[in-house]
Amino acid sequence: MQITVLRGRDDECRAVRNLLAGVPDGGGALVLHGEPGSGRSALIGYAHRYAAEGCTVLAGTGLAEEAALPYAGLQRLLDPVLDRAGVLPEAQRHLLRLALAGEGCPADRRLALSMAVLGLLAAAARDRPLLVTMDDVDRGDPPTAQVLAFVARRLRHLPVAVLLTADVTATIDGVAAHRLGLLNERESVAVLADRLPEWPCAPVAAALAAVGGGNPQALVDLADVLSPGQCRGEEPLPGAPPADGALGRAYRARLDRLPSDTRRMLLLAALDEDGEPATLIRAAGAAGTAVEALAPAEVAGLVRVGPRGVTFPQPLARAMVAATAPLAERRAAHRLLAGALDADGQRLRRAMHLAAAQTGTNPALAVELERAAAGGQGGWATASAALRRAAELSDQPTRAAARLLAAARYAWAAGQPAQVRLLLGRLRAVCTDPTVTGHADLLRGELELRCDAASAASATLLTAAGAVAGTDRALALTALVRAGEAVCFAGDQYRYAEVGRRATALRRPNDPPAVELMSSLVAGVAATLRGDHERAGPALRRAVVLGGRLTGPALTPTALTCAAAAGLVVAVDGAAHRLAERAAVLARERGELSMLSRALELRAVAEYWLGRHEAAAETSRDGLRVARAAGQVNCANVHLGMLAVLAAIRADRETSLRRIREIGEAPTPGSRPHALAGWALAVLDLVDGRHAEAAARLASLARLGTGRGQVLVQVMATPYLVEAAAADLPHRPVATAALAVFDRWASSTASPLRRALSARCHALLASRGSGEAEREFETALRLHPTEAGTFERARTELLFGQELRRSRRPRDARGHLHQARETFILLGASCWAEQATAELRAAGESVGPPDLPAARLLTGQQLRIAQLVAEGATNREIAARMFLSTRTVDHHLRNVFHRLGIRSRTELARAFAAERHAGLASDR
Repeated sequence: MQITVLRGRDDECRAVRNLLAGVPDGGGALVLHGEPGSGRSALIGYAHRYAAEGCTVLAGTGLAEEAALPYAGLQRLLDPVLDRAGVLPEAQRHLLRLALAGEGCPADRRLALSMAVLGLLAAAARDRPLLVTMDDVDRGDPPTAQVLAFVARRLRHLPVAVLLTADVTATIDGVAAHRLGLLNERESVAVLADRLPEWPCAPVAAALAAVGGGNPQALVDLADVLSPGQCRGEEPLPGAPPADGALGRAYRARLDRLPSDTRRMLLLAALDEDGEPATLIRAAGAAGTAVEALAPAEVAGLVRVGPRGVTFPQPLARAMVAATAPLAERRAAHRLLAGALDADGQRLRRAMHLAAAQTGTNPALAVELERAAAGGQGGWATASAALRRAAELSDQPTRAAARLLAAARYAWAAGQPAQVRLLLGRLRAVCTDPTVTGHADLLRGELELRCDAASAASATLLTAAGAVAGTDRALALTALVRAGEAVCFAGDQYRYAEVGRRATALRRPNDPPAVELMSSLVAGVAATLRGDHERAGPALRRAVVLGGRLTGPALTPTALTCAAAAGLVVAVDGAAHRLAERAAVLARERGELSMLSRALELRAVAEYWLGRHEAAAETSRDGLRVARAAGQVNCANVHLGMLAVLAAIRADRETSLRRIREIGEAPTPGSRPHALAGWALAVLDLVDGRHAEAAARLASLARLGTGRGQVLVQVMATPYLVEAAAADLPHRPVATAALAVFDRWASSTASPLRRALSARCHALLASRGSGEAEREFETALRLHPTEAGTFERARTELLFGQELRRSRRPRDARGHLHQARETFILLGASCWAEQATAELRAAGESVGPPDLPAARLLTGQQLRIAQLVAEGATNREIAARMFLSTRTVDHHLRNVFHRLGIRSRTELARAFAAERHAGLASDR
């Protein structure tokens, strides 16, 4: 039997199957509630197909046209089985015949009529189980709904199933109910793909999923009207489901049943998206009505009216009310709302309403929109929409082009890459001015860097820098900084020299701090990549200092991320972290999603070097959410790569491989996400003792001396490369060369951690049991900072302990191994703790489970979560009490289990109970 797939309705289909599975042993009933277009009718169809071979099916639909005809729906439903009415008692048969003939039923005989219907269905089910369905039961005549509800409550001993559907506002007491939820983005995209001749590109799919609001019918209607150009992202997408689609018709039918004043007020409320009560009251007064006219719409469940304004509980209702209104009525409503707004305090909203009511060009209104939206007033997305409309109202092509360019910049800040592509496409078609084209290329290059083919971004950005260098050096340097990011992302570091030469040519004495900061960053990175650390260090440190001094208009997320990047290259991790944190905070405050993901990427790297692995993972998860929301696929893949590395370092194989699978095959070989995934896989190989495989992966990250591949990632991973190569002789020459690069960098910094790692690497490559190996290990332990990098220090203790044990010095090894084991336990790094335990046992020491109290093993927050779990609280309850997300609680609880060496909540409760008893015993 072929069952049509219903996207995102697995739970509902399962409920229908469970309902039908129980029919032979005694029936039941189910009511499916949902907003228009949510798929109620599709589920009725699914039930019919599923029951076709095992049940007789009686199907009906509630019709609004027959709502005033008592028992009209019942007559249509029962018509196929009326020949079985002869088994009913004469009085019931007579009453049923009168009711279905349109003669009604006296109030005191309704029970008898309902029993007659129940008896008729029982008779119809005598030979074969029966499925009775009524779609939109609340739309038809109320007496039919009352009889079916009566029957649905009395099926326990009958082979009859009743399946009803109704709006979310309908209630049927005593019958099991299920409300249909919204589809998520993945399910929405699947619905679109089922209907479209070709799979829509990712930004288009995401945008359409948002417009569809998780409503299946809305998505089907959108797919039916989508042009090939829209599917490819070359033309503007619809802002709402089509008014003449099935969903539009359903809403129009609902609205037509409301009084005209109610429809007028609904349209005003739908168009006034800010929802200030005073605005709506003034607009209603100007329209000759009042907010009270919304009462019928509130009863119908379309809106909720409260002290803070009017809200639409069904996500698509607002859009459909506006979309189904005639154009003349929409324009009149916009004019009323504009008249109700203050020209000064609500300038942008007023101008937007006036523009929506305007036809043709209007230069004065275009200027007003431009001024009102300047600087992203009202939010970047709203400001972008205002400038798009201003371009349409412009009567001069040059002004229209400038406004389109500004609209594109604002859309980029708002995290709307699909909108940026469309606006740049329109701009290219109407503008040939080289300066405007240069500005557009800068934006296009950044779009390519973050969202598309990063390998092409550097060429676009270098072109943009050349185009604007004569008129705006600061913008040209911004383009060069982005071009440098692009060549590093793509693994083409040999091309950074060209970026550096161009930046040097643009540098001037007494440049403003933000301009000097960018030129210092480019100069420092260029020198670093060619191994000239004597020149690199001062330039990069200057960029860090300038970043810390920025104030006023120069203080931007872009400038701060430049300073943070410089700090990471020159290994001042604390300063880099502070700058990246400031950049992230500022980007959030300003709503600049385009820069937020990059700031979080830099903060995560700083936290990695500071040894704050859990914080780095949380930052990367945050960055991943932001990047995905902003459509920045490349940035999302970098965060996924970082999460894979962090999970691998903790020996969390499942999480690391899952993150790598999420990256997929999109990143090209040599790109940063590809290299991070390789690093993660190499660490997993190392954990499993596959040293040759680990060394081969890490050696392939970059081709030293050529500037190709991910040089910076390989430098970060060099300690793992050396550790793998120390046990695999064929890869020692590559590891030695990589260590030489690492050494030159580390020695040029003031970072004790880098120097400690360098010493550890030299110890690993020294002859086993040699004095050189012992001296280098001791140097590494002396250099490891005590306030940060505890994980790396513990790794050094473990490796030193291994060296001493294998050199037949077990007594000397035990102290280092004990220290490593305790640190790993405290950090929740259970796999590494197990390795230290195994080494201790090999050194002749009997080691049991950790006997440290929970207060020492857990952080303060973890300890509080563990205590609440031990008391029986659920993750949701803990999240509410501690003002955390349930995801965060779940993350911390997994770490608690790792650190305490337990596997379940029950074991956790027992561990805390035992600890309390031990504490009481010691007190006594």
